[in-house]
Amino acid sequence: MKHPLSLEGRVAVVIGGTSGIGHAMSLGLAKAGADVVSTGRRVEQVNEVATEIEALGRRTLRQPTDQTHRDQIEALLEACIQEFGKVDILVNCAGKIKRSPTLTVSEEEWKDIIDTNLTGMLRACQVFGKHMIDKQYGRIINIASLNSYVALNEVAAYAASKAGVLSLTRSLAVEWSKHGVIVNGIAPGVFRTDLNAALLDGSPRGQELRMRTPMGRFGKTEELVGAAIYLASDAASFTNGHTIVVDGGFLASGVNQ
Repeated sequence: MKHPLSLEGRVAVVIGGTSGIGHAMSLGLAKAGADVVSTGRRVEQVNEVATEIEALGRRTLRQPTDQTHRDQIEALLEACIQEFGKVDILVNCAGKIKRSPTLTVSEEEWKDIIDTNLTGMLRACQVFGKHMIDKQYGRIINIASLNSYVALNEVAAYAASKAGVLSLTRSLAVEWSKHGVIVNGIAPGVFRTDLNAALLDGSPRGQELRMRTPMGRFGKTEELVGAAIYLASDAASFTNGHTIVVDGGFLASGVNQ
């Protein structure tokens, strides 16, 4: 019998899967047995991750996608169906953040972040969700944030978008699970990536984030893979509408010393 955490025979799409957390999840799902299409906006990064997935013995596609454009998401689904016949797993990992004082943040910046992090996620869920509902099976994993629960200074647009991810995840879980489509989320704590390493290692903000994490260190992106594999697998068949927090104890933290 197949192990309940095995993803053999499954097809996964990871939007925002070419760097950082999404990259780690793409390779982790492939190692668990899934064929994985890892996509983002940059052609060269899509190609690089596809080569890594193929090196693991899994099938993939090279299909750059910007989730702020519905037609590109639809083209991604169509390409997956032509190649694999189906999509079983969707991971929504694309996002952006910019630090701005809330008093002066422009409406353009606010709309841009909301459109990428929340509305873009809705687009992908709608496009792939219809396919999953039609075949009565699917696993959707939406990437939330610590900012879904607590505020960090001067990132109100990002925090609002990620709080919306929690609500969207619950709403879709209520509406779609009766059709075999289970929707959950993962809220990462503070993870070091190429984009934030300088901030985390060389600023007072980084020092405070480390202090607030009881384990005394930042996360490694591969430490998110276990949660993703679980939620993508048949082991999570009755886990629905939840967001798993992987944060080294950050949200549990009060006084650490």
